[in-house]
Amino acid sequence: MAIVLQSTPLLWARLAALVFTCIAFSVAVHGGRLHGGTGDFCLFCWTFSFAGTLLVLLVELFGLQTRAPVSWKNFPITFACYAALLCLFALVIFPLYFLKGNLGPSETRDYRIVSTVFSLLAAIAYICEVSISKARPGEVAGYMATAPGLLKVCETFVACIIFVFINDPVLYDNHEALKFCMAVYCICFIISAVIILLCIGECTGCLPFPFARLLSSYAMLAVVLYLLATILWPIYNFDPKHGGNKNRPYNCSSTLGLCVWDKAMTVAVLTGVNFILYLVDLIYSTRLVFVSA
Repeated sequence: MAIVLQSTPLLWARLAALVFTCIAFSVAVHGGRLHGGTGDFCLFCWTFSFAGTLLVLLVELFGLQTRAPVSWKNFPITFACYAALLCLFALVIFPLYFLKGNLGPSETRDYRIVSTVFSLLAAIAYICEVSISKARPGEVAGYMATAPGLLKVCETFVACIIFVFINDPVLYDNHEALKFCMAVYCICFIISAVIILLCIGECTGCLPFPFARLLSSYAMLAVVLYLLATILWPIYNFDPKHGGNKNRPYNCSSTLGLCVWDKAMTVAVLTGVNFILYLVDLIYSTRLVFVSA
């Protein structure tokens, strides 16, 4: 079995990401004294990114791309994009829960700061990998290496973050409109995830209709659904006429992490972010249909 090792910017970006994620979770486990689900999730972000990057490096090192059960034009960049988003999310959420108002030993705080810094460095390394791997104008590449493919990754990731905040505690049980918003998040997440899996598994040719037509039709549906959710979620959470509270409670300032009002506001912001992502996706997908035609 031949070992292929070429010194390229892409290789160095992956090696940097591998080292930075390894340091981030190693330091956190060794002296960070993490606790609760948030600590476990941050560790998952770093270890998952580390393991996936190691897998990609080993496959390319031994030249096993053709034997992999996935499309190697789509898988590495898809994983790198998810890893970048995971490290960025850990970079934001980790200090909120483990550095904000921390009164513990200074040594423990130092370990947590180191993990935060290396989470940032890992995110930068993954962003560099995505930038190097993405398709250039006129270049033949997998769908996931194009702007619409990367947008799909961002859309599903934002939806996952929404699920995290909307279920702890449950924020959508107070009104039917909020349940509709939850249905929007679930439906769009499932369809986007299926599209990503079809691309990674190279199964788009098995569809009984053109893949480009599916992308544009779904993007249009998602834009309409997310537009409704972007309007309804703030109304039924923050409008006093509908039982909401537009002012942030005073006790939120002393709460570890995010209070319920903060989580509802975060969901509102992320809903708007996903609406914009789907709108840009619609523009790209519509252009793809016209080009194909």
